[in-house]
Amino acid sequence: MFKNTISNLSRIRQVAEVLLRYGFEDVVTTTPLRRLVSQARRLNWQRADRQVFETTRWERVRLIIEELGPTFIKLAQAMSNRADLLPEALIDEFEKLQSNVPPFETALARQIIEEELGRPITEVFSEFDDTTLGSASIGQVHRARLLTGEEVVVKVQRPGVREKVRSDLALLHELVRLTSGFLQKQGLANPQDIVDAFERSMSKELDYTAEARSMEQFRKLYADYTTFYIPKPFRELSTARILVIEFVSGCKITDKAQLQEWGLSPEAVAENGMDIYLTQIFEFGVFHADPHPGNVLVRPDGTVVLIDFGMVGRLTKQQKYAFAGVFIGMARQDARSMALNFRRLALTAEIPDMRAFESDLSQLIEDFATLDVKEMSMSDLADALQTVIYNYKLQVPGAVFLILRALVILEGIGKVLHPRFNTFEFVRPYGAKIIREQYSRQNLLSEAEYTGTQLLALLQTLPSDVRQIVRKISKGELRLKFELVGYQTLLRKADQLVSRTILALLSVGGLLFSGLSLVGRYSPDMPYHRGVPEITWWSLGATGFMLLVLLLLGTGRREK
Repeated sequence: MFKNTISNLSRIRQVAEVLLRYGFEDVVTTTPLRRLVSQARRLNWQRADRQVFETTRWERVRLIIEELGPTFIKLAQAMSNRADLLPEALIDEFEKLQSNVPPFETALARQIIEEELGRPITEVFSEFDDTTLGSASIGQVHRARLLTGEEVVVKVQRPGVREKVRSDLALLHELVRLTSGFLQKQGLANPQDIVDAFERSMSKELDYTAEARSMEQFRKLYADYTTFYIPKPFRELSTARILVIEFVSGCKITDKAQLQEWGLSPEAVAENGMDIYLTQIFEFGVFHADPHPGNVLVRPDGTVVLIDFGMVGRLTKQQKYAFAGVFIGMARQDARSMALNFRRLALTAEIPDMRAFESDLSQLIEDFATLDVKEMSMSDLADALQTVIYNYKLQVPGAVFLILRALVILEGIGKVLHPRFNTFEFVRPYGAKIIREQYSRQNLLSEAEYTGTQLLALLQTLPSDVRQIVRKISKGELRLKFELVGYQTLLRKADQLVSRTILALLSVGGLLFSGLSLVGRYSPDMPYHRGVPEITWWSLGATGFMLLVLLLLGTGRREK
């Protein structure tokens, strides 16, 4: 860990200075990062023009991410799908992030291809277009033609990108270690787990063979479909750094004029596209997670083509049933069913007040139940569901947010092509189908078999577990460990109550003493003020002070 800190010291100092420049001095001054910024730099920042505060805190977070570079942008883009962890305003800012990176030299792309394939590029391609079709932070795409005549696209990874990402990931781990306390106070309970998950995601994205495998899986699932096509990957010509895929011509799905010129019905294309996507979610449980218009093409015969399988989401059978159950419960205006399915869907669902949870879901249902079909929006529903998930800190599978995001994108595409397009009308029959599948004879037998296997395994291990417990008891080795959680708050409240009780008793005693002191007999030397013994005045003063302290304590408690 120390070695990593030293190697990233200058970069961490740069991050700290960027945070200061954008007004996040609290992140620096309340964490070990403060040791990396000199006093002079802090003072300079304090004297500088603070126009940065004309923007919101979340906008400044986005500006910081943009300045820190591609790896941080990709992390923020990944986090924009996690409404269970981040507030909606920050997600809105992260969705504005663009990782537009200029292409690198074609000579380098050719060199990488030759290094990966171990032969000259002319022995693989008869043509290779030096103009890029697209460029991103990880790689860029060129069009080419194989010696066998097939037209292909070649995705080439940027030179040095692996080392850059590895360095940035090490930096992220170190930053999280240094600021974990601050992040947890902001409500981010497991920042290290987030970085670990992002690291796994980036490792897959840096290995183009993973994308090729996903494409082959989709080709097998949809082998019998005539209205849906996935380009063929050439595995024998692909490696971790280059990916060769069949070139497919077509127009963007949102090019309504071109669809009509080909004699296609835009409405039918929209309906076909939505059916294909819902089939991926509710039947196969594996889906293309980035269906923006640039990744969804249409051929002249109306076939829908998906490209770019770098982001693929997956749901288990149980997650698929639970996710469908949320929508079915909403359609039936059954808040309790929605709540139960949310709990089934969540990885950990510690909901302290189920009644309040059901009440919020009931309010959500009422808000949407009163809307006309034309007024209903998948975008609004996705925002409402994500707000509930965030407010109750439900840890649901990341695939759920990918689905909600994809449905919003598809609804936008649908409305371009279909004036009466309504996402809910398409989801409803799939919900009914899921219920039939969930309670089908085959699925119930499968569940019973799984439960029986688990029970049998428990019965097999139970005798040995009991023997171990008995053996430890007989040897006096069995120890019970109790951990009291949350008692500090109770002790603090008890301490406050005792302190106030003592002050109250002293105040009452002071008042009684003051009253009795008025009728007391004193020596001629006792001073009087306005006919009242001075000792009475002192007693009233002390009592008044104690009452003031009691009043201040009560006011402070109400403010908290």
